[in-house]
Amino acid sequence: MRRDIVLRVIAKILIPFMLLFALYVQFHGDFGPGGGFQAGVIIAASIVFYAIIFGLPATRQLVPEWIVESMVASGVLIYAGVGLVGILLGGNYLDYFVLDHDPVHGEHRGIFWVEVGVAVTVSGVMLKIFYMFAGRRRDEDNG
Repeated sequence: MRRDIVLRVIAKILIPFMLLFALYVQFHGDFGPGGGFQAGVIIAASIVFYAIIFGLPATRQLVPEWIVESMVASGVLIYAGVGLVGILLGGNYLDYFVLDHDPVHGEHRGIFWVEVGVAVTVSGVMLKIFYMFAGRRRDEDNG
């Protein structure tokens, strides 16, 4: 695919819009269909698309494996952290209403951060699975 200049240009134009759409899905999840899981899958899909066009080595340079693994862990920590903050503020685990003086704003804030944690974890897991499967053939050829 290195010589397919049209595909490379289209990918460079399309990928930022895919990521922007993922942000829209993430932030619109409170008001309609969407949320962290869908946004995480769209983020991962945009990076997989990049890998298809530019190759796996370029993708591993853009998003190294240590970042992918950190995404998995940090997303879980964000999710769990919201629950722990709820406990520290006198509520139960994942009681969002204690996160603000106004319970409605607290619910909104808590759901937002839980969805961010889900998006980060899902995109990290999807990319880790992709890296494992995409690198498998290369590893078999060398070994």
